[in-house]
Parts: sequence; structure tokens; C-alpha cells
Amino acid sequence: MKKKPGITLAKALPFILLVGGTIGVLCAGILTVEKIALLKNPGNPLNCDLSPIVACGPVINTPQASAFGFPNPIIGLVGFGVVATIGAALLAGAAFKRWFWVGLQGGAIFGIGFVTWLQFQSIFRIGTLCPFCMVVWSVMIPLFWYVTLYNLREGHIKTPPRLKSLVNFLQRHHGDVLIAWYLIIAGVILHHFWYFWETLL
Repeated sequence: MKKKPGITLAKALPFILLVGGTIGVLCAGILTVEKIALLKNPGNPLNCDLSPIVACGPVINTPQASAFGFPNPIIGLVGFGVVATIGAALLAGAAFKRWFWVGLQGGAIFGIGFVTWLQFQSIFRIGTLCPFCMVVWSVMIPLFWYVTLYNLREGHIKTPPRLKSLVNFLQRHHGDVLIAWYLIIAGVILHHFWYFWETLL
């Protein structure tokens, strides 16, 4: 009996881009609305202010929330909108040149770098976790990871011979790496804010 082929990265990537990009746009849109509400009524709590630790307000008011001189969600609206559009285009049968994939890789590297910086700032400097920001973190990680793996597999990013075995290992264990990534972040959050979590037990 002939074995049916499984889901390949090439087939899964358009859905990852479309769904991830759409979630990112929605979260960026909500944060933009919350920012406007805060500007109108600076003293009022926001809908996403759930606890002293999990809240949007204390994060939105910080300089880190406008890292480039304007609110960070604007970057999310544009960037995730582009990602979702690329995913939809791929599902419609579009084919892109290598330079396009290299450009998307550059955007993914910027995105994961920016998100990692924001994670550090939120946990260790601001001391508050914005719920919608955390959703954006959660979305950006697989977007970066699977765009990178796809570009490596398709040869859009050239792999030095000495790293081929490592790349092959990462391709085979992509899900394990993703889970480990999430667990490390969750572990850091649990450890750093344990003084608060233990009051809920």
C-alpha cells in the first residue's frame, strides 16, 4: 500500500504566514486602539489591564513601547500585514524569486530580534507582561523559525558545508526546537515573577 505524503514545509508555510500574520495584525490593531484610549483618558485602566503583572497600560506608557519614535504597534500593523498578504499570495499559487525570500528573511530576523529585545525589556526592565504583546511574541517565533527553515531547505540561504549536519538536525527536529523555545521563555517568566505567582496558589 502506497504511503501518503505528509505535510511538507512548502505546503505548511503559506498557512503559517497567513494565520500568524493575521493574528499579529489583530493584536497590533488592539494595542493601537488601547494606545488611543490611553491618550484620551491617561488615568483610566485599559481593558487588558488584568493584574499588577499582566497589563498593557504600564507597558504602553514606556519609552520601549515607542522604540523608533512612534508606537510599536504601527510596525506590527505594517509588518504582519505584509506577512499575511504573502501567505495568501502563496496559497493562490504565487511564486517568488530568491531575492524576495531573502528580503522576507531579513524582515523575519528584524522581527525576532525586536521581539526578543521587547521580551527582555518587558520582563527585566518594565516588570509587566502585556497580554497582547505576548501573543505577538508567540506568533513571531514560528514565523521566523519556519521562514528560516524554508529558506535553508530551498537554498535561498546558502549553508556552509560545515553547518549542513546542524541544519539537517534542525530540519528534522523543528518542532522540538520550537517547543523548547517556548518553554525557555515560559520558564524565565515563571522564575522572574514567582513572587507574584505564588500569591495565587
